[in-house]
Amino acid sequence: MTHSHAAGHGHSHGHGPVDPGPPRPALARALGLVVGIVAAVALTGMALLWPDAESVPEGPDPFANEGVTLVEGTVTSVEPFDCGNTGIGPDNTPVVQGDCADVVATTEDGEEASFILDPSRFVGGGMSVGDEVELVRFQPPGQAPSYEFRDFTRGFPLLAMTIAFAVLVSLIGRWRGVFALLGIGVTLLALVKFVLPALLSGEPPLAVAVVGSTVIMISVLYLAHGISIRTTSALFGTLFGIAFTAIAGVLATGWANLTGVGSEDDRLLVATAPEINLSGVVAATMVIAGLGVLNDVTVTQASAVWELRALQPFARRVDLFRSAMRIGRDHIASSVYTLVFAYAGSAMTVMLLITAYQRDLLDAVTTEEIAQEVVRTLIGAIGLVLAVPVTTAFAVWLAPPGETVETSGGSGSHAA
Repeated sequence: MTHSHAAGHGHSHGHGPVDPGPPRPALARALGLVVGIVAAVALTGMALLWPDAESVPEGPDPFANEGVTLVEGTVTSVEPFDCGNTGIGPDNTPVVQGDCADVVATTEDGEEASFILDPSRFVGGGMSVGDEVELVRFQPPGQAPSYEFRDFTRGFPLLAMTIAFAVLVSLIGRWRGVFALLGIGVTLLALVKFVLPALLSGEPPLAVAVVGSTVIMISVLYLAHGISIRTTSALFGTLFGIAFTAIAGVLATGWANLTGVGSEDDRLLVATAPEINLSGVVAATMVIAGLGVLNDVTVTQASAVWELRALQPFARRVDLFRSAMRIGRDHIASSVYTLVFAYAGSAMTVMLLITAYQRDLLDAVTTEEIAQEVVRTLIGAIGLVLAVPVTTAFAVWLAPPGETVETSGGSGSHAA
């Protein structure tokens, strides 16, 4: 039985002397060196894989033709009418059935723009007076302009929701929330400026994903959770999860014969960027898709170990590991559900279509489009499960025994 006393004093009975572990300042310096080396290698890899602007393919711009421009407008009139469609298109392909609509909008230039919505765009009466829309204006020289509906303008709603999210995170999370938002910014910057252009230019997808994910995770973890030995233990578990998912993703992609071409969008991408390796991209997405949940699990597990150590400063490491793993098992269960639900939601349209066509479940699951999601879910879940004991082991070894337990509010003198 272990007794702890106020003011940081305590005595251990029954377990013998507790291994104090490595000296904290020396450990902090050693961990700082290791993290610095990992960061330097990742940044070097990013520099080597960074694509030239000329090597990133660009698809044809449909609005670059003479007389074709994009304009915004506000809908002033919507008049539904029966299209008289049969529900069968060319080559006996099904089309959306329903009403069409004559729509009039006032453009930002004050012009009146009329256009027709077919049932696929007017399904469920999906346009009403007051809607903000984006139109394509065709105006050949010497002719009156004609208009075609392109999409709704969603800039203001998206901006308002983003601001609301940022304000709530900052108010409730305080400085941690602010730094977490900075981490999101770093993530988006790395994806837009490095990962996506590098993949399009034909760089090795897995190398791009691993390098990009490593840089993102180092930045995000230390920004959101502070520079400390506890954060470093979570980082080590996260890096293990990235490495395992990358290796398993390559093996699983080859074993399941996933080509990466499962939809019309994939075929269009191949036509636009012929250098891209879509099979490799499938494996790369397995690494990137699971980063959020992986980060959540490793940080939570490291924090659990630190809190358990604070409550039982003289507990043996094996007992601490067992206690932390009991928490980890609950987290594994909930996180695996999170992965499954996230991927099921992203593939919901395809699943609904398969159900409507009454295809056999096993036959549907083995199609390229669904099989990608299944393999991505399974590999991500396996990496997640294995990251829990690995992170716990790192945290148990690095958590300070006795009186030097770090508090959750800061890094103290044990930064790494």
